Amino acid sequence: MLLHNRVNRKVLEERLMNEPFQRATLSFYRYIILDNPQEFRDFLYREWSRLNCFGRIYISREGINAQMSVPLHYKDELVQFLDSVPELRSVPLKWAVDDDGKSFYKLTIKVRPKLVADGLPDGTYDVTNVGKHLTAVEFHEALNNPDVLVVDMRNHYESEIGRFENALCPESDTFSEGILKVSQMLQNQKDKKVLLYCTGGIRCEKASAYLKYQGFKDVNQLYGGIIEYANTIKQLQLPSKFIGKNFVFDRRLGEDIDGSVISRCHQCGNPANSHINCANPDCHLLFIQCSSCSEKFDGCCCEECKRIKGLPESERKSIRVTRHGIYAKSKIFSRAGLLNC
Repeated sequence: MLLHNRVNRKVLEERLMNEPFQRATLSFYRYIILDNPQEFRDFLYREWSRLNCFGRIYISREGINAQMSVPLHYKDELVQFLDSVPELRSVPLKWAVDDDGKSFYKLTIKVRPKLVADGLPDGTYDVTNVGKHLTAVEFHEALNNPDVLVVDMRNHYESEIGRFENALCPESDTFSEGILKVSQMLQNQKDKKVLLYCTGGIRCEKASAYLKYQGFKDVNQLYGGIIEYANTIKQLQLPSKFIGKNFVFDRRLGEDIDGSVISRCHQCGNPANSHINCANPDCHLLFIQCSSCSEKFDGCCCEECKRIKGLPESERKSIRVTRHGIYAKSKIFSRAGLLNC
């Protein structure tokens, strides 16, 4: 069988929308040494294709990081399969909070040098010497201590729409930038209790190990991340200390946690918390847009992209050639404001 997808995206998305069954979104990760990541990747692709699973999965010599869309009628079979694989047995599974399951439209499994790029040479620090894992309830209770340092290890566009109360957000574009910023921000507070959190926990694994390497004495992390926290407090009917939306890296681009809107439209400044990608396919900028601006700009980030979107493909192709480099900008909304087209 082919071990990658060759079907057009529009066809796949249409198939997804017309499926007569329900799906659920799942995420998990595990740091474990894999002797042959490519072989492991191909093995998983065969099995998960058989179960009609979609998703974005990364594999490296240091383990696996997976976000998946699973047909509900195959949910139990998938869990049984995971437990049958020695490398994945009893791996903690996190099921999405606000979800219709249509988070991915195809199965993509890639082999990468690292699960989470930290920008540091291999061997700089021991990635297995991590901080203390706190359950959702333990983390929730620890937040009551005014002396703790609560640190968001996600990127700025994630914390912009949702974060824990009183969290320190490094305003970074990448994880590799973020761990250095956090270490610098807290350089004179190494004896304080540090509470780290991220979406599902995988970035905190590395961040906690790095902070311990830097000499921080009491490093803790939210085990299972925001996803696990949201599920737990919902089950226990506890008031959420996470406000806003949890950004997710799939078609949804966010799942609501407590119903509050703490961010604003990047075009008009009105309250909004829905990320979209610019509808001009040659731009694809990720930004926050309210419904009013979506109508005004036709889903684009600016008037120029709106104009280009409406042109025939032949003219758009010509513009790509004559204005070489125009789209070589960051694909994420700049903290300084929308980039000029």
